[in-house]
Amino acid sequence: MSHVRVGPRAVTRSVAFLTAGVLAVPALAGCTSDEPAGKPLAAQDVAAASRSRVADGGTLRWAVDSVPETLNAFQADADDTTNRVAQAVLPSMYRTDDTGRPARNPDYLESAEVVDTEPKQVVVYKLNQQAVWSDGREIGAADFAAQWRALSGKDSAYWTARNAGYDRIEKVERGAGDLEVKVTFSRPYADWQSLFTPLYPKDVTGTPDAFNDGARRELKVTAGPFAVQKVDTKDDEVVLAGNPRWWGEPAKLEQIVLRAVPRDKRVSELVAGKLDLAEVDPETADEVGLAAGPRDAGTGTPLMGPQGTPAAGAPGSPLAGDRGRSAAQALRSWALANGSDEEAAEEEVLAREERRETEAKAQRRQRALSGFEVRKSLEPAYTQLALNGADGPLADERVRRAVARALDRKKLAEAVLKPLGLPAEPVGSHVALAGQPAYADGSGALGDQNAKEARALLADAGWVPGGPVKKTEKGEKAAGAEGDGEKEKEKDGKKSEGGDGGDDGTYIVGEDGKNPGDGGDSGDGENGEGGAKAGDAESGEKHSSGKNTAQGGAPGAYAPKGTAAPAAAAAPVAKDGKALTLRFVLPSGPGSEALRTVAGRVSDMLDEIGIDTAITKVPDESYFKDHIASGAYDLALYSWPATAFPATDARPVYAKPVPAADGSLNVAQNYTRVGTDQVDQLFDRAMSTLDRKEARDLLRKADSRIWAAAGSVPLYQRPQLTAARKGLANAGAFGFETPVYEDMGFLKKGAQGPRPAASPSS
Repeated sequence: MSHVRVGPRAVTRSVAFLTAGVLAVPALAGCTSDEPAGKPLAAQDVAAASRSRVADGGTLRWAVDSVPETLNAFQADADDTTNRVAQAVLPSMYRTDDTGRPARNPDYLESAEVVDTEPKQVVVYKLNQQAVWSDGREIGAADFAAQWRALSGKDSAYWTARNAGYDRIEKVERGAGDLEVKVTFSRPYADWQSLFTPLYPKDVTGTPDAFNDGARRELKVTAGPFAVQKVDTKDDEVVLAGNPRWWGEPAKLEQIVLRAVPRDKRVSELVAGKLDLAEVDPETADEVGLAAGPRDAGTGTPLMGPQGTPAAGAPGSPLAGDRGRSAAQALRSWALANGSDEEAAEEEVLAREERRETEAKAQRRQRALSGFEVRKSLEPAYTQLALNGADGPLADERVRRAVARALDRKKLAEAVLKPLGLPAEPVGSHVALAGQPAYADGSGALGDQNAKEARALLADAGWVPGGPVKKTEKGEKAAGAEGDGEKEKEKDGKKSEGGDGGDDGTYIVGEDGKNPGDGGDSGDGENGEGGAKAGDAESGEKHSSGKNTAQGGAPGAYAPKGTAAPAAAAAPVAKDGKALTLRFVLPSGPGSEALRTVAGRVSDMLDEIGIDTAITKVPDESYFKDHIASGAYDLALYSWPATAFPATDARPVYAKPVPAADGSLNVAQNYTRVGTDQVDQLFDRAMSTLDRKEARDLLRKADSRIWAAAGSVPLYQRPQLTAARKGLANAGAFGFETPVYEDMGFLKKGAQGPRPAASPSS
């Protein structure tokens, strides 16, 4: 499944401090110190196996989204592949464990501790005695010092994307011996464990030229289980080979080839045998799961096809009785026996043979995919509804809160995760996910879903249900629906594009005695498990709450017995003669079906409080840069990762925007443009305390205030679906945990067999 996402550790951070304005909030919930963080909702699914069961050698072909523009993870154009390479080839002082907490990496670090807090914080690192760079030089204080100078922000010649934490270091020096590094901070820094991961050699960080250009396409010196063999832009791949100077457990694989394969092309590459591991969308996961399911003992074909129908050639399928006979003879005999003339019989023969060839191709495809299995978990990232508070109706906190309180987040999570068999719990925090220390459900500061109270908030802001609406003149926009000149209109409206595909629980047009224009739509905005409602004439047009919109499905289908009739939609709200219509911008790419389904359901829920939405689909490549980052939207869906260091990484996402020197607004990563001084102060205090309990409580309080401001609404944790070749061990859906690259490999002959399914609650 593809979602638009952004990484908080890959964008320049603002260092401005703010003093003006305080947002009044109601009594805050979810910030008590005794509230447990709980467990991760889903365990990782990597076909874990002991190293003794994994064969030596082999090449893992792993699909990635792109060949990275740079191998320097601290530059602005670093991407997920950059980070994946860095994990495999460079030192990391700390890794992330299966609960999203930092864990010391013993391959590089024997110990690290805060040895002084007064007058200043001092951390002493004791390095692994065997840790060396691939050129034979010991990893030591010189590398730490060079990286600090490059990332401190004091030298503008270094083109760095971030300096958080490094800007608090006063000095880095050699400790009591060659294997000790002493770091002194000018200001206390709670997230000191985030530093020096990854660690680059001084060859890369020692000078601006080396930092800016020297590590973009090659890394000559590394210190991990793998080394960069080549970055091949022609074949769109990065080749990693075993590092002969690696002192830890030797890599089981001979090579890892990271191949750039578009998401919509991955299933064909799997079928062609060109990939061993790939994150995939739900449709591909379904196809792989079907191919790996029960098969006919005689023919080896799957017994069940899509939606529970008999698969091609399986007992009960239309062609199952033709086995053992000539297809042409059987079809001609059937046609003549049923009264068809010779010409019609020949046409029937050709049609049947064409269908048979199609089914034969499908069987070959299924046989190829039967060598794979789906490994699934929840990614350490969440999808949110962003509300742009810069201007327009959503600049009013009451309108934002009304939108947020109209949402049934449980139903939105279920629409995406329930069909995948993953825990469908809404995310309750902006700063952490379930299982992490800072996690607590802070949504109580906003309040539960309540359409009546949402309508009251709108009325308090002057948006009156059924109010007079002026006739819109040519070129005039409804409130909130500013044009951006780049709308890509498509005629699929907000139809179902990624729910669980069923009609269960839905009313179908034609069965309630009403025509599409006669009545309201679903009272709670739910269209069963299948997806959002259809009916917009084209993308970008209003989704009017005053009109019934036909729900997708076959006319004449029956709603389940006992299903309540659809309630009438609320009258549109208006103010100063303009109806409240919010511009909902979405990506149009093939991997964003789930986002569009969620958007349709959100629109249905907003209908219930009288808010219309104008959905606009834009190309994926312009979605974030030209719309989210520039603020050309009212509502949008995108994802943020959760990290082990929320005080550092979440602050720029929720920091109050401030005017820049040139008169523009510096929003850092706060693309909703909603922030408060209180939130900034709480993050700063959490970043500066070395008391973990105090830091956790401060983060929870910050989260509650973010909820109250209603600039963004966390919806659900992103699903992670990975197609993996059977027999590939220690790789797949990693969840929170950092991959262990040296343990990946293919099981020895005789070591394969059924493996226990991962428990979603473990």
